[in-house]
Formats: sequence, C-alpha cells, structure tokens
Amino acid sequence: MADGSIKKLVQPEVTPELVASHGINAQEYQKIVGILGHAPNFTELGVFSVMWSEHCSYKSSRYYLKNLPTEGPYVLQGPGENAGVVDIGDGLAVAFKMESHNHPSFIEPYQGAATGVGGILRDIFTMGARPVASLNSLRFGAIDHPRTRYLVAGVVAGIGGYGNCIGVPTVGGECYFDECYNANILVNAFTLGLVDKQKIFTGLAKGVGNPVMYVGSKTGRDGIHGATMASESFSEEKEQRRPTVQVGDPFTEKLLLEACLELFQHDYIIGIQDMGAAGLTSSSTEMAGRGDCGIEIDLTCVPMRESGMTPYEILLSESQERMLLVAKQGCEEKIKKIFDKWDLDAVVVGRVTDDQQFRALWHGEQVARIPIGALTKEAPVYQRPAARPAGQDKIQHLDAASIVEPKDLTAAFKQLLGAPNIASKEWLYRQYDQFVRTNTVVAAGADAAVIRIKGSDKGLALTVDGNSRYCYLDPYVGGVLAVAEAARNLACVGARPVGLTDCLNFGSPENPAVMWQFAEVIQGMRDACVALNVPVVSGNVSFYNETDGVPIHPTPTIGMVGLLEKVARVVTPWFKAAGDVVVLLGRTRDELGGSEYLKSLHGLTRGTPPWIDLKLELAVHHCCLEAIDAAILRSAHDVSDGGLAVALAECCIGGPDKPLGVRIETHEMIRGDALLFSESQSRIVVSLKEANVERLKDIAARHHVPLQVIGAVGGARMTIQPLLQVAVEELKAIWSNGLTARLK
Repeated sequence: MADGSIKKLVQPEVTPELVASHGINAQEYQKIVGILGHAPNFTELGVFSVMWSEHCSYKSSRYYLKNLPTEGPYVLQGPGENAGVVDIGDGLAVAFKMESHNHPSFIEPYQGAATGVGGILRDIFTMGARPVASLNSLRFGAIDHPRTRYLVAGVVAGIGGYGNCIGVPTVGGECYFDECYNANILVNAFTLGLVDKQKIFTGLAKGVGNPVMYVGSKTGRDGIHGATMASESFSEEKEQRRPTVQVGDPFTEKLLLEACLELFQHDYIIGIQDMGAAGLTSSSTEMAGRGDCGIEIDLTCVPMRESGMTPYEILLSESQERMLLVAKQGCEEKIKKIFDKWDLDAVVVGRVTDDQQFRALWHGEQVARIPIGALTKEAPVYQRPAARPAGQDKIQHLDAASIVEPKDLTAAFKQLLGAPNIASKEWLYRQYDQFVRTNTVVAAGADAAVIRIKGSDKGLALTVDGNSRYCYLDPYVGGVLAVAEAARNLACVGARPVGLTDCLNFGSPENPAVMWQFAEVIQGMRDACVALNVPVVSGNVSFYNETDGVPIHPTPTIGMVGLLEKVARVVTPWFKAAGDVVVLLGRTRDELGGSEYLKSLHGLTRGTPPWIDLKLELAVHHCCLEAIDAAILRSAHDVSDGGLAVALAECCIGGPDKPLGVRIETHEMIRGDALLFSESQSRIVVSLKEANVERLKDIAARHHVPLQVIGAVGGARMTIQPLLQVAVEELKAIWSNGLTARLK
C-alpha cells in the first residue's frame, strides 16, 4: 500500500524541455492542451507520452496496417485485442501473437529477453487460453562483433530461464547474424495457447459501477517509460538506460497463470488485460476505450513494493506479472479468494464510470483527468512522407558475370554450411525445454514445430520466418517471400495455415526511406496473404530500430500457425532410409541476388531477391499437402537459405539418427554455384519409396507443379554430380560446430 504520510502531491513544472523529453512534439503538445482545455500537469503529460508513443498508438503504421487481410471463416478474434484467436474445430480455438522486446534486450539482454517471453505469455492467457508452445526470432550483429557473444548468451539464457521455469516449451524459432544489427538487436517472442471457443476473454470494461481490480505482483519502479523508450532511436547514452527495462519473475507468472485460468472457470469478470507496455495506464484506458465508458483509478490502493512512489511512477511502471480486470459487482471477494490461494494480490483499485473520462486519484486528490478517446481512438495518426531511397537502384544492380564462380565448389559448400546463418542452432535451442507438458511432436530444427492436441487426432504446426536481406533489396518482394516461406514451412510438415501474426521491425518512421520500406513490405505481405488465403489475426510494429541515425534492414518477422487433421501423418525434413527416391518439387533458377551464398562467400548484399509466382507457390503447397495426406512422402524440406545444396545436406544430417548420404543428378543448364546455392522459391525436396513415385507425379501434374526425380538416398557421402561430393560425417561436424566454434 502507499505511504500514508504522503498527503499533498507536488508535481514538477511542465516545461518545453520536459515535454520534449517525453517524446511529444510541439504540434502534439498543442493538441493535448486543446483536448484538456489547459496545460497538462506532470502526471497527465506522462499518460499522454506513453499512450501517444509509437509503441502504444501505432500512429505511423495504422494507415498501412488497415490494408492487411484480417478476416476469414475461422477467425474468432482479429487484431486489436491481446492476441488473435482462430477456430480449429471440436470446440477448441488457438490464441497466438508475436511481440518485440528489442531495445530492452540490447540494454539488459537477460531481463529484456525474459520479460519479452513473460509479456507474450500474459497476452495469451489473458484471452482465457493456456499457453502450450513458444517460438522466438532473434537477430544479432556480426558474429565477430565484440558485443555479439555477450548479447547472444544473455538473450538465450533469458528466454530459457523464463520459459523453462513457467513450464511452457520453446519448440522452435530462428536466429540470424548481420552487421546491420550490431547496435540494435531484435528479440521477437511468439506464444500460442489453447482455449475453449466458448470461454474467450477480452480486454473490455463496461457496466457503470463495476469494480476495477488489480491482481498479481506489486508495482515497482522498473520499466518506467519502457513504451516511450521503445519508441526512440538508440544512442550511446540511451544504451545505459537499464531502469527502463522490466524485471521478470517466472515463478510469480506461473502462479498468475494458474490463478487466472482458475478464475476463468467462473462467471466473475467482464474483461481482463495484461499490464504490459505503459502498465496500468494502457490497460485501464484501452479497456475503457473498447467498452465506450470511463474509468476511475485510486492509485493509493495499488499494491506497491517500493515506498514513496508517485502517481506518475505508478501509472507508468511496467512491473511484470500484473493484470487489470473488471469484475461483476458482488464478485470481489470470490475473486480475492482465488488469488489469495495462489499468494497473489487482488484488490479493488477503481470503478467503471459513464463519463468516458480517465481519472486518477491520489489520497482523494484528482491528479489526472483525460478523455478516454483522446488516449485511444483519437490518438494521432500520421501518413508520414515515404520516398524510395536514392541508392536503391545501386544495391539492386548485380552483374552476375562479375561474380567469380569458385573453382572448388565442394570447398565453397563446406564454407557456406558452416556459416553462422546456416550452421546448426542446436546450441541455442538445447537450452530451452522443448518437451515439457509432453505435447511436442516435432521440436526445433525442422521446417516447423509440431505439437499434438491431446484428446484428439489433431496437431498444430508453428513457424517463424523472415529474411531481412530480401526486404533491404526489394521490400515488396521481401514481404511476399516472408509470408510464402512461412506457409511453405507448414506445408512441409503437413499443415494448412489458419492464421498469421507478425512483428514488423523497422528504423525510424520519420525517415522517408524507412516509411517507403514499411509501405512496400505491407503491400507485399498483403498480396501474399490474399493469394495464399492466410488472415493476419494479430501482430506488433517496432519502429526506431536504429542507432545514431543508422537503421537496421527492414525485418518483418512472420509467425504462422497451421492445422494438421491427423498429427500421426506429420512429415519431418530428414531422409529416412537408403533406397528412397529424392524428388524436387519446383524449379531452380539462375538467380543469386540476396542469397546467403553471395553474402557469406562474396561479402555482397546486392541484386534482387528471388522471383516468385504466388500461384505456383500455392500449387506447390497443395501438391505437398496432398502427397502427405496420401501417406506417400517419407520426408519434405523447404529449399531456402543456402539453396538446394544446403537443403539436401540438412536432409542428410539434420535428424536425430545417424546421417544418411545421397546421390543427386540435376539437369538444369545453369552455372554451378547457382544450381547449388540459388534460393529460388517454391521448391521442396521430398523423399519417398520408389513404388510411390508415379503417384507423386500424378499429384504434381494435377497441380501443375514442376517435378524432377533427382536422386536416391544411400551411402556415406553427399554427391551432387558433377559439382561436389563430401562425406556426410564431415558435413555433420562442419554444420554442428559452425556456430558454437564462433561463439566460444
């Protein structure tokens, strides 16, 4: 409880310097004065600063985000809530979302990553869903950058430490290294939960007089201005802002999870919301905004773990493991009894009102009064200037003839296989508990993770994907390819997409070049989602990912969920038995622009990304899915980073069993390095028994999918005639040690 000795609040004077330090420009400040009818006091200024921040208001992105397809026959809840929800049949639904925790993870990698996991978990169980699986997408600077080892170690430990303690498996993800992230890493966290479709909860306040209750941990000073910090560019000075990073406690989160799920079994509440970015401020105002009502909060009632906290600090704190709920009148004690059982605070801190105002009280004094709409629906929306960068044509130009083909393609292949972005990420994911709760069927390392739905024949596939080089070279095509590859990953395990979440990581929206990149990526994503029939049900935008004016490459991360009607039919990427025939679905093109080969072996990020025909892409998915449904495929693996050679190597060495060799003969009349390392789209390598080849040919013909029988599984070597051959045991060693050797 608050220090009872505090009676009269003295607030700092609001000066132009103070306004600017809160990230509010002169035009916005004048708008605030007009809304209030007077200059804001210090507390009101803080409330506006977080609610009008880029992180909370989406003021630079809303104009473009509205173009994404968000509806579909199975969508129960689209963007705008804590998470999206999709119907998967049998009375069940899945809730899922992805969020960024980039700046906090750079400042304090362990807690930044840990609280990113904690925050996304709360977004899921706030919807009434039990979290059952998590993924992550990580981007670090160059592998040899002085801070990379420290940041990787801290982030991975934070993800594992929080997820492992709370008992939610981390079943997959991705990790890339590039110098564009040297001073601004990306940590994107994804979680999926299962929920009874009749028991979905939302962040809604309504019912005049209904009590507003605070549940969970006590409030401290950690995380104050986390939302505004996430809406600023980095500088050397801002790297030291550790107080803006939240501190997580996974054991308390586990208690909060179980308490909330127990609460949801009763008809005690109207709505509930996580106190995430902007803490008590955002949860209270957003809930009131959705319910078209007002809300009054008595800050003296808020449980606190530090003495002398001010209203400003209480409202802006982003302390973890807290929820705000609107209870039905008369249910307060019943709710308190549940949270007492789990040793958590549960106190009435306010009430729902009918005046559409946000009011904050402190020892009986009104310290803030702001119209709800001004903080939510009427927050600024900008259509910022967007302009194609002057140097875009230059980076897209690639004279293929100037790229000298390696004389020794075997040596080149070995080098590529051991590159940080290609090599095995087992060192990372073995630090995560992948099998807790015993639902995991396919864990990290495959095209997509797969979990079973206990009590049914069904399974869920989950994947995250994105390629920032493609988006840097051509943002539109990069947006298309990110969606297409995620859907292809699901097809490879036998799953049909049901929905998409995204985390859109970009530089400053005040830079016209960045806004052009953002607009182009969104358009590309939209076109791919429409063509592949995948609705966007949730997501996050993270701007200001830059340091001293230098932005990261545009990095849209796509999280996609797919449904397997028969989880027993799941297919993995790895070859299963000698004698199986190897088939390539799709066609390899003579294109090297934006490839990992070009980057790793030639030091170039140039050219245009691979060409894609979305009709062909969808046809390849349908072909693969039909073949899996017919139980004729033994393995299936997407051809992506590193091209055909890397995909084949992963099929040989990536599985849990002893490596298997393969002998390949291809017939494309293109240069050798392109045949091996081109990242041509819409390709899947599959293996099957020889007796089933004709059936696969029939399926491919009906879907108008190019098909080549390219070889057979067997032996102790990987051979691609006449270009390369190498022992699979040697490949296994290169691939397994490529990353760990660089990080030790």
